[in-house]
Order: sequence, then structure tokens, then C-alpha cells
Amino acid sequence: MIPEQPHVVVAPGRTGLDDTSGGPLAGVRTAFTPVPGYLNAATMGLPPTETAYRLRMAVTGWQLGEATAAQYDEDVRRARQAYARLVSVPPSWVAVGAQASVQVGLVAASLPDDAEVVAIEDDFTSVLFPFLAQRDRGVSVRLVPLQRLADSIDAGTTLVAFSLAQSASGVVCDAAAVREAARRVGALTLCDLTQAAGWLPVAAGDFDVTVCAAYKWLCQPRGVAYLTVRPEVGDRLRPVYAGWYAGQDVWGSCYGPGMRLAGDARRFDVSPAWLCFAGAVPAMELFASVPTELIRDFDCGLADELRSRLGLPAQRRPVVVLDDPTGAVAARLSAAGAVVSSRAGRVRIAFHVWNTRTDVDLAASALLP
Repeated sequence: MIPEQPHVVVAPGRTGLDDTSGGPLAGVRTAFTPVPGYLNAATMGLPPTETAYRLRMAVTGWQLGEATAAQYDEDVRRARQAYARLVSVPPSWVAVGAQASVQVGLVAASLPDDAEVVAIEDDFTSVLFPFLAQRDRGVSVRLVPLQRLADSIDAGTTLVAFSLAQSASGVVCDAAAVREAARRVGALTLCDLTQAAGWLPVAAGDFDVTVCAAYKWLCQPRGVAYLTVRPEVGDRLRPVYAGWYAGQDVWGSCYGPGMRLAGDARRFDVSPAWLCFAGAVPAMELFASVPTELIRDFDCGLADELRSRLGLPAQRRPVVVLDDPTGAVAARLSAAGAVVSSRAGRVRIAFHVWNTRTDVDLAASALLP
């Protein structure tokens, strides 16, 4: 027997940026159980209450022998469709998997031996390592500063790989300049949306390939990732992880050598972690239900309010990064009850839809003399 969803008590005074319950984001914000001081969406998003419930329900159903592959397939279908809506592409462009690095690895393994990849020198390693691992067969990787990425693309570039929003700093890449530079020389573009999708409006069709691990700003269980592939470049990618789930007829692809892969991006599917996708659906449909511009404005408004309190200029991004070579700043925030992260000698404070001015007050009080 599946347990009923528990009643969740929402703490008073945490229902909006101005502590009111109205506004176009009310439905999204009330979908989360408030966690005062949680300022760490850039590391791990909090699950919506429904996601946590669906995961518990899925585990119980599995325990009781009530789980079915057909229901899991429906979860994957719904998650795929919702992600397609969020990033403005057809569902046929979307493949599912578990980790961004695996999806980047698929692209890396598809490059010819003499390929040159241009990438950002201090980008997240899930974007870099899969290409660096191909150097023994002649693939070269040219690492450049973020500010010089577009200018570094030339006639010898096969592919440019980059995160749209940088993990360590939150800085957003000038994607339009990169796209234009790549287009001029016929280079492919691979864009990691992991630190962008969920707060920054993105159109995955602007890039040849995108990857996205969904456990950060999209608040889904770790083990859910999405890949988008423009149809005109699909034949240039090798489906190195092809298995039964990549078949045109999934349930007809379970045995024997008669490989007939899906004709669209599903050929790049990795057999999904079923329980993770059971939890992914409510979160993915939640974020696809409102214009991402509303989430961006809300998240960035809180972050810029903290910057203002600290005497820093507005940056219109939800991650506040402060120098912290000794870890003392992170320790002060932690002692005050804030959950943040330390990255590359800096402290990273990330605001998302569950946060309010109460969290701004908490962080400012910990940081100001």
C-alpha cells in the first residue's frame, strides 16, 4: 500500500521575495519545503515536496512488487517532454542519461583523430576531461580564458565546448559571440547548461549539442541528465552507449544482434535510472510551467540585494562569489546557519526559488562587520 503524501508545514514569513504569497511564482515557490539558510542551489538543488514524495512512493511500490517498466517509461517520456519545453526544442531532439560527463564523453568519442577542441581553461572538468582523455589518439584540446573563447575559435577548430554559466564563478559566457565565431568556421558547439537551465532562459537549439545534469537548478535527483542534439549533426555522433533503450522499438531491442536504433535523439539514450526519473517528473514539469525569465528575475533580485548590502555592484546572476582563500568566510556563513559551498578559493552563495529576504539578511549579517 502506497503511503499518503505527508502534510508539510511551511514556516511563516518565507513565502516570497517581499514575504507575500502572491505573484506569478507563487505556485513554484510553494512547491518547496522551506529550508532557512539553504544557499547552495549551484551545488545541489532542493527537491520540490512532490519530488520527495514521488521518490518515496516509487521506492515503496518497488518494495511491494507494484513497480512496472511501463510506468517508468511514462516517467521518462514526461520528463523528456518537459525538458524539451523548457529549452525550446522538440522532444525528438532530447536524449536522456545519468551524468553530463557521460554525454560529453559521447561527443568526445565521436570526434575524428585530428580534431581540435577549444575550451575554457578553468571550466568544470566534466566538460574538459572527456576531451582530454582522447589525446592519445590525436585529439588536441586548446584551453583559453573565458573572455577569449570566441576570439580563439579559428579555421582549425572542430568543436568548441563550454559551460554557459561557469561553476566556480557563476559568470555567464557570451554564447552569441561563441555561436557566431563557430558558425563562421564551421565548428560544432557543445554547451553545458548544468549551471544555467532552471534560472537562465536558454534555447538549446542555438547549439549543436547541449548537456545538462538536472540535480542543481532543476532540482531533480542526481542520476538524471539531458542531452539535446540538432538533427543535422546527429549522424556525426557515434552512439557509443547504445543499448536496448536506444532502440527504435525499445522492447523489441532486448536480445540479439539485430540493431535498429531510434531515428531521432533517442538513439543516444542511456538506459535510465528509473527511480530517479520518477522523482524528476514533478520537478521538471514544475520548472517548465512558468517562464524562466520570472525565475531569473527572482533569483537575481535576491543575489543583487545581497551584493548591494555588501557594497558590491549588481551582476544580474543568482550566484554571489566572494574571495575566501582561507575558508574563513564560509565558516562565518556556516556558523550563522547558511549552507554555502567553497570553490577554487572562493565562497559561492546561490539563491533560488525557495529563498527570501530572510536569507539575504542572514548572509549579510554573517558577512558584515
